[in-house]
Amino acid sequence: MNPVDLRSDTVTRPTPDMRAAMASAEVGDDVYGEDPTVTALEQRVAELLGLEAALFVPSGSLGNQLGVRLLVRPGQELVCDSLAHVARAELGAAAVFSGVTFRTWPATRGRLDVEAVRGLISPDAGPYLVSTAAIEVENTHNFGGGTVQPPNQVAAVQELARSHGLGLHLDGARLWNAHVATGTPLSELAGGFDTVSVCLSKGLGAPVGSVLASTAERIVEARVWRKRYGAGMRQAGILAAAGLYALEHHLDRLADDHARAKRLAEALGADPVAVETNIVVLDVRDAASVAVGAAEDGVLVSALGPRFLRLVTHLDIDDDGIDHAIKVLQPLV
Repeated sequence: MNPVDLRSDTVTRPTPDMRAAMASAEVGDDVYGEDPTVTALEQRVAELLGLEAALFVPSGSLGNQLGVRLLVRPGQELVCDSLAHVARAELGAAAVFSGVTFRTWPATRGRLDVEAVRGLISPDAGPYLVSTAAIEVENTHNFGGGTVQPPNQVAAVQELARSHGLGLHLDGARLWNAHVATGTPLSELAGGFDTVSVCLSKGLGAPVGSVLASTAERIVEARVWRKRYGAGMRQAGILAAAGLYALEHHLDRLADDHARAKRLAEALGADPVAVETNIVVLDVRDAASVAVGAAEDGVLVSALGPRFLRLVTHLDIDDDGIDHAIKVLQPLV
């Protein structure tokens, strides 16, 4: 059998029907603003998120970097939690490309805590210290284990930001999972943020792409920076068509991934209550040796620290795959 690949939901492959939609996509030169399929995707995502406009980009990291660029000037700081993808897994891009510095607060499983944020920000630090320009929130939280951010804490952080004139960026790479897990409308989850990045190539299963949404004015500026960063795409409708197909056919089925993740957690001794979406985090004695042993029996998992094992369910993993993963992993963990 093919390996059961639980390393990430980024490993999904386009389905035959998605490939057909890509092959038949109407295309044009998107740098000239002439690709109708890209335009349709951008309009659809903006509508779902309740924002004015959107921009199709190749990756979630670029979506985040453009969102941060719009809110933070060189020499200012972005604050986020210490496990945030934008701080931990984007290779210092904000510093390299935008001259942005970071400060972080500790967060249990990535959960927001408005008091931790309040104690960290320096909105007007004067001429000798770095001033905070924006706050970043991740929902769901990747390294936190697929955590859905508590709505009351999101609202409190938004109010804190508004009271100090700070920008707000939402890394919503897996916002679709938060929507399906809670039933909260996407527009409500995205509401109150200045810039929002969502990913199409994780749980939704598209092969490439993310979308940045904001005001129409900011998206005009983001389009310039996308080209400046070398990410202007031409006949990108072939890729955008996969995103449109995913939104139509793969959104509601995320509930299946969540159920399978919970079953996996229960079988492997993790707390199923802590599994809110499609990510299972295990604390094991030796994560690297577990990963090696599992791979020998056709199960791929991510060792992201000495004791930190991450398993992510997705549309390419069915119930038989979960059964096999449980059989292989139980004696190892």
